Amino acid sequence: MGHVLRVPKFDLSALLSQQNPHIDLRVDNYETSTRNFLRAVVNYTLTAQAEITQRKNAYLHEKKRLTEKIQSHEQETNACKVRELELIAELDREREERKKAELSVVQLERQLATIREQGSQLDAEIEQKRAVVMDLQRERNRERSILDTYAARTTPELIEFETRLQCYIEGIEKDKVLVRFTHIAKTDLNREFSVVIDVSSNMYKVPTTSPALPTLPILLDELNETRDVYAFIKQVRQAFEHLVVHGR
Repeated sequence: MGHVLRVPKFDLSALLSQQNPHIDLRVDNYETSTRNFLRAVVNYTLTAQAEITQRKNAYLHEKKRLTEKIQSHEQETNACKVRELELIAELDREREERKKAELSVVQLERQLATIREQGSQLDAEIEQKRAVVMDLQRERNRERSILDTYAARTTPELIEFETRLQCYIEGIEKDKVLVRFTHIAKTDLNREFSVVIDVSSNMYKVPTTSPALPTLPILLDELNETRDVYAFIKQVRQAFEHLVVHGR
């Protein structure tokens, strides 16, 4: 409860009966009380201002903290949004890549099916070719057997023929036969004379002789008429002998 100023009671009759009436107003007490009041007001004002300043500073600090926190949250939110967009884009890329991969798998499966089908066809063709090769091998073996039989029958005749004519018959290039003669030049029995016979077609050909024979065209025409190769070789030897003796 606040202090209540009480006005002192005095006797007015007694006061007036005095020679010098005087009322004590207690001015000193009033001034002291006034100073104390003013001091209390100043102290209250300073305290209130300090409290207000403190609360203001605290409010500003809290506001700054909340603002920074809000900004931090906004930055995190924006970062999350950016990351979300990146994840969405990455997901879209993965979906596209998966779609492409699935298409590639489908294409590879089709190619594999085609390759398997082609492989089956190739296997069938290989089996057919194996059968053809086996038939050809059997035919070749049969022909070789015939040739061996023919060679066994003609080899003695060929040896006798080579011995009598002093010549050597051998195959050189494909479908060509080389006939080499010796004992033609009496001064040099080892000197060789040769002729190459081409039997690759129905018409016999003589691409080369060593030395050249002037009568070769006549002998070749007769060979193609008679088809007698042995007789042709005899005639060629005689032509070489005539060439050595007469020099032309």
